[in-house]
Amino acid sequence: MKQSEYLRYDATALADLIRRGDVSSREVCEAAVERATKVNGTLNAICYPQFTEALTQDYPEDAPFAGVPLLLKDLAQEQAGHPCTFGSRGLAKNVAPQDSEFVRRARAGGLRFLGRTATPEFGLKAVTESDLWGASRNPWNTDLTPGGSSGGSGAAVAAGIVPMAGANDGGGSIRIPAAYNGLFGLKPSRGRISSGPYMGEAWTGASSDHVVSRTVRDSAAMLDVLSGPASGDPFVIPRAGSRYADLIQKSPGSLKIGVFTSSPYDTEVAPECVAAVESTARILENLGHKVDYARPEFDGMALARCYLGLYFGEVAALMARAREQFGARDEDFELDTRLIGMLGDSMPLSDYVRRRQQWNEFARALGAYFESYDLYLCPTTGQLPARVGELDTPVHMKLAGKLMLALKAGKLVHRTGQVDQLAMESLGRTPFTQLANLTGTPAMSVPMHWSEGGLPVGVQFGASHGGEAALLQLAAQLEEANPWFGQYERLENQFGDPGL
Repeated sequence: MKQSEYLRYDATALADLIRRGDVSSREVCEAAVERATKVNGTLNAICYPQFTEALTQDYPEDAPFAGVPLLLKDLAQEQAGHPCTFGSRGLAKNVAPQDSEFVRRARAGGLRFLGRTATPEFGLKAVTESDLWGASRNPWNTDLTPGGSSGGSGAAVAAGIVPMAGANDGGGSIRIPAAYNGLFGLKPSRGRISSGPYMGEAWTGASSDHVVSRTVRDSAAMLDVLSGPASGDPFVIPRAGSRYADLIQKSPGSLKIGVFTSSPYDTEVAPECVAAVESTARILENLGHKVDYARPEFDGMALARCYLGLYFGEVAALMARAREQFGARDEDFELDTRLIGMLGDSMPLSDYVRRRQQWNEFARALGAYFESYDLYLCPTTGQLPARVGELDTPVHMKLAGKLMLALKAGKLVHRTGQVDQLAMESLGRTPFTQLANLTGTPAMSVPMHWSEGGLPVGVQFGASHGGEAALLQLAAQLEEANPWFGQYERLENQFGDPGL
């Protein structure tokens, strides 16, 4: 299968070609390896190749994606016998004894694993740059970040290595790379996809696994493959009435959609991000939907503080696990990670619990909003992608950070109110995504707009808990009204230097 031919198909179409015997699965995987060899030296998207293994991996021939290659994210999505580093030297020895539920179901869905994609350490940033794997780059402009924390997956799919790749989202990590790479990315509802067996609820329920993809139908069909409870899960949510792959063939009807473009944290929003929402709103009206400007009523800074509290606690716990299980040392973690871990260790337990309980306030506010609106529409991100290295901690701040660690000054940071400043520095560029994580509601980024400079700009839609069907139906309608697949042709011949 020629590489140029391979790039014209999504995962659903490739599976159909294989099923009909028009092309073999091995030929498809060889085309994926050829594409990876051509572009990964520039993008640094794949951190752990499994090319030889992919070419010989067995798969059920009657499965929906039988024989199609997939990349997994190097954060969760564990494979038996393979390392899963979470982008950290501290977890370099983390080799899973059994497949995660995500991997087990993807394998049963017929997918062949081409390797693993890069992520920032512990998935903590909206850029994919780590001491362990280096910086991943955006195929639309390799000076820019592909976002994070599923940036390696986003870059790989946009560049055509695979038609879809594993991702997860604890604060926007599916939707931000989707927006920056011109892809479709759905974060499912809490509990829709099992986090088992290694977790009951990832990030206390804030994080969900799924994929980034070039087409809506691939994400819908992959949700069919992945969704449903596993034995021992903490709860079960109702299934959709039909397969999502079938539901997207139906119209969503006339929806009432609330629109807002201002940041919940009162941070600056780029004109291109606002323009993307406004142009999408006009398309929605032309499709017969009712659009009003209205935003959910909640305390944005309180949400930011609650999110940071989760951040602190999860990092401290993961660092402790790395030390206890794998003998990790302080120097095995990046400076920023160590600082966050210190803030987690020094946060009073009662403060952590109070912040976790406050998630209920945001869920109730969003619930009240959905009494008037079916969905919301807003920017996916507040800014266009940063340049690679632009968001590195400045030298003077690194020196201050080392001093704080030496003095064990975590309690002082909490007392002096510097957490608010940390929240804005961490979340200011991507202020729109965390609401869905803390409320456990589904949200998606749709590639509806390109800037004058040729960069993709995603818009975000959100629904009430369990509302994936409405989101996917609307996305399919928008994909038909404003197709984006042809945009990827611009990337086909952009990379000339082969190598891994």
